[in-house]
Amino acid sequence: MLQFIFWCSLLLVLYTYVGYAIIIYVLAKYRPYQPQAQIHSVNEEQLPEVTLFIAAYNEADIIAEKMANCRALAYPKHKLKILWVIDGSSDHSEVLLQQYPDVQVVSSPLRKGKTAAINHGMSVVHTPIVVFSDANCFLNTDALTIIVHQFNDPSIGCVSGEKRVAFTDGDTISSKGEGTYWKYESLLKKLDFQYYSAVGAAGELFAIRTALFTVMPEDTLLDDFMLSMGIAQKGYRIAYTPDAYAVESGSLNMEEEAKRKRRIAAGGWQSINRLLPLLDIFTYGKLSFQYLSHRVLRWSVTPFALFALLPLSFILGLGYVSPYNVFHVIFASQVLFYLCAGIGYLQRDHPNVSKLFYVPYYFIFMNINVVLGIYYLFGNQHRGGWEKSQRK
Repeated sequence: MLQFIFWCSLLLVLYTYVGYAIIIYVLAKYRPYQPQAQIHSVNEEQLPEVTLFIAAYNEADIIAEKMANCRALAYPKHKLKILWVIDGSSDHSEVLLQQYPDVQVVSSPLRKGKTAAINHGMSVVHTPIVVFSDANCFLNTDALTIIVHQFNDPSIGCVSGEKRVAFTDGDTISSKGEGTYWKYESLLKKLDFQYYSAVGAAGELFAIRTALFTVMPEDTLLDDFMLSMGIAQKGYRIAYTPDAYAVESGSLNMEEEAKRKRRIAAGGWQSINRLLPLLDIFTYGKLSFQYLSHRVLRWSVTPFALFALLPLSFILGLGYVSPYNVFHVIFASQVLFYLCAGIGYLQRDHPNVSKLFYVPYYFIFMNINVVLGIYYLFGNQHRGGWEKSQRK
């Protein structure tokens, strides 16, 4: 029985982090999605009106820089509406935004959280396309144009841009680890879309057809994921376009990154529960396969399987004398991996830490926080208000 659990755990870990990437690469290359309708390009005069939607809580320090970025976007000015939704801020955000007469501001005196702010703000959006962006990230000049062109395909209901984490050689693991993870994640999203559909959108930059918006429960933790997957559940695809990207700095330190990861992990557990119908592969086919492989396993059973491998390989190895037995080799490999992660942990605040150490540490760190996300979700830490990690 222990051997059965061990081999199942090992295969699950390998499939989640390596196997699926290989399978989706092959599928994307040899069985890519073929549009059922001819896609026509549009010129500047035919571009639709777009609302750039920015939900914010206490972002006064970044408003001027964000607005400069918004005004630098290469999209027809008469077709671009900028909407700020201020959710119970205690700073002077609204006063600062009054300096921009072309900006629409919707505010709430109570701090209810980002999901509530999105629900509130969408009641005043009347353009056919709405693009969501965080206040603390900055878009490349052509981002909106690139995103809008994806909607020329009628099968597309949501478009996800790419999240990029800015870091330098002088940054610590909190930035470098997050940046490396998002490079891997971006590759998977690109392959997912080539095969059929991306699995969720990044809140830093994504767009939807306004008509497809559905009001979400205010306690929703991953509003971007739930909103985008809700659209996919209706039969639309989620496009992924890395040429439209949002750049933000990494977390201030690993303690701040841990807050963010636990909240995301809790949101993952919550999303699995609320999107249970998507696990029906007979109804959702390709999307169900992608959702299960890319998200559900990573957010649920795989971290437990990962941490079970070390004690299982040690116990099973006790029955063999040869040091070259498979259980001994796997146990020794894990010990080496955890030692590298431990060195990464000890050097987490040093800028010159090697990839050999910070990649294993960040990987273990992420999986630990998936487990801790259960406590976050069902403990007393979860509330509807904003909980932002400090960034550089």
